[in-house]
Parts: sequence; C-alpha cells; structure tokens
Amino acid sequence: MLRIGLTGGIGSGKSTASQHFESLGAFVMSADDAAKHMIDTNETVQHELISEFGTDIIDGTGKVDKQKLARVAFQDEDHLTRLNSVVHPYIYDLIDKIFNRVLQEGKHDLFIVDGALIFESGYDAHLDYIIVVTAQLKHRMERALSRETLSRDEILKRIEFQWPEEEKVNLADFVIHNDGTEDELIKNVESLIEKLT
Repeated sequence: MLRIGLTGGIGSGKSTASQHFESLGAFVMSADDAAKHMIDTNETVQHELISEFGTDIIDGTGKVDKQKLARVAFQDEDHLTRLNSVVHPYIYDLIDKIFNRVLQEGKHDLFIVDGALIFESGYDAHLDYIIVVTAQLKHRMERALSRETLSRDEILKRIEFQWPEEEKVNLADFVIHNDGTEDELIKNVESLIEKLT
C-alpha cells in the first residue's frame, strides 16, 4: 500500500480532490481534521497547549477554544511554529497507527494523508509520493471566501505562513492544476489513481 501526501494551499481544492480520491477507493486520512479532534479531546495535548500559550486560549469550561488558539497561533511565524511543535508529533503517531491498521485490513492500494502542512512539517520524508493541488490565487481566494469562515485578511495571513505554491509544485511528484471545473478535477484524480495503482 502506497503512502501518499495530498497537499495544497488554502482554497486550492485539496479537500475536494481528497473526497474524490476516497470515493474512488483510496483510504484518506485528514491530518487537519485529526489535529482539530485531538485539540478537542486529548487532555495531554490541551495541557501542553495551555502551558505553551497561557490561559488566553481556554473557554469557559477550561478547554482549549480553537478559535482563540487560531488567533494566537496565526499572529506570527514563531507562534505558529510553537503550535505545530506541540501538535505534529501526536499527529505523526496517529497517522502511523492508522496506516498500520489499514495495511493489516488489506482493502486499499493507496493510503492518502490529506494535510495543509505536509512540506512545512517535514512529513514529506515519511511518504512515497506527494501530490500538490494548486490553483491561481484569485480562484483560491474566491473559494476560501465562499466558505465564510475567514475574512480576506485572515486568508492572506494563512497563505503567508504556508510555503509558496511554486515551491510545493517544484517538490511534488504529481501536480493537479485546479483552475477549471469540478469534472476536470475528477478526471485529474482518476488519471492519477491509474498511474499509482
């Protein structure tokens, strides 16, 4: 079973591509969803984050509030690095556990780790191939704004903290250009699955 990273900047269409990979038989693990779930449920991670960032990030029940955490973490590169240094080791362990379980089950040819920070975190070294989903900035901005979860300034700030698209594209084994329709994206995913299996 191949271990593949699927990454791309905010609004690139990475999550949509990931859904299509899953519908075509790949096992997909969202590292970003796993990180959010871990921050919500893992007390050790919560304690480490509170000791790293202080009580400004907790809600009325004493748990970590992800929105407050995001505000603190995305203020500069240093804070973001500190957040990632707490969360990433736990995510790596979880990916390994899930990979081993899926490998034992023997039902999938492709194990895809869907994550925004695969290169930034150094996790690319643990993968067989990396697929980068890329799109022009205007398309990325339109898609990210349409979710209505972040303002234009917040989106630009997140883009600023991620590696430039060109750099990711140059390091990728496969690139999906996602400036067209969703049907075109599906065709790209299908042809990649044929190459990989």
